[in-house]
Amino acid sequence: MLALLFSLLQVPTPVQIQVGQVSVIAAPSQLSLAMRLAEMADRAQDWPGVGRRPPGPMRLIVVADPSQMEAVSSGRAPSWGAGLALPGIRTIILRSDLPAPDHTLRHELAHLALHDAVRVRVPLWFDEGYASWASGEWDRLETLRLNLAVAAGQVPDFRELDGMLRGSANAADLAYGLAASAVLELARRNPARNLDALIAHLAGGESFETSVLATTGLSVPRFESEWRQAIRRRYNVVTWLLAGGFWSVVAFSLGGLLWYRRRRDIPRRAALDVGWTVPDAALPVEEVSEPPPVDPTDNFR
Repeated sequence: MLALLFSLLQVPTPVQIQVGQVSVIAAPSQLSLAMRLAEMADRAQDWPGVGRRPPGPMRLIVVADPSQMEAVSSGRAPSWGAGLALPGIRTIILRSDLPAPDHTLRHELAHLALHDAVRVRVPLWFDEGYASWASGEWDRLETLRLNLAVAAGQVPDFRELDGMLRGSANAADLAYGLAASAVLELARRNPARNLDALIAHLAGGESFETSVLATTGLSVPRFESEWRQAIRRRYNVVTWLLAGGFWSVVAFSLGGLLWYRRRRDIPRRAALDVGWTVPDAALPVEEVSEPPPVDPTDNFR
């Protein structure tokens, strides 16, 4: 099937190589990177609330660009997506044309680790927030400090957050940070301040709603409300200014003053132009002859 897809995309037939428990598939030009990523994926790793786990049998597909990602994933990956995990068939698809493929791989591996441990359905925001936190994507939280909408108190609810995660690149960038903050808040609300108890309840087959209530004492709607309030307290206008928003205000103000100054000077510049004429280059220029020499014997009166 993959060979057919790659042939339709007019790229060389992919090569498949086994690296430990990881079956890696890539075009010849991507094989060196794919082998390195497969070696990384084949190592046992520690995951929050899940513990140390070997990867288990899995398939890693490395593609070169968005068109190949769309074809191989059957359109399930957004156009801006760097990677996609398909836990049901234990497959990860990665793009090689974007920076930091190692970080992307760890994010997708976190999805597999979570779904290996948890057999019940979890919300999209929890799934993506867990993967962002577990893979150490702390820069996701930094985007919240620099986001003016969050500073102004515009925090989405969980339903809206799920939509943002599958929206535009800009919306998703913010949504990943918010999702990670929600998962961190779940850990803070537990007496042990980690996800161990929540993951244990989910692994035991309890629903997400029941597991959250059992480990935080809050229903999901109540937790959602308190999380949104916590975000508003933590990421407000003051933190936005301290994180760099002050300089944005300065730059915007200077730009506004420059625009106002130029607009105010328009009448002055127009007045300076009055009375000035520019010679027409098309008109002939009269030649001025030199005066005749003066005869010293001439008499002047």
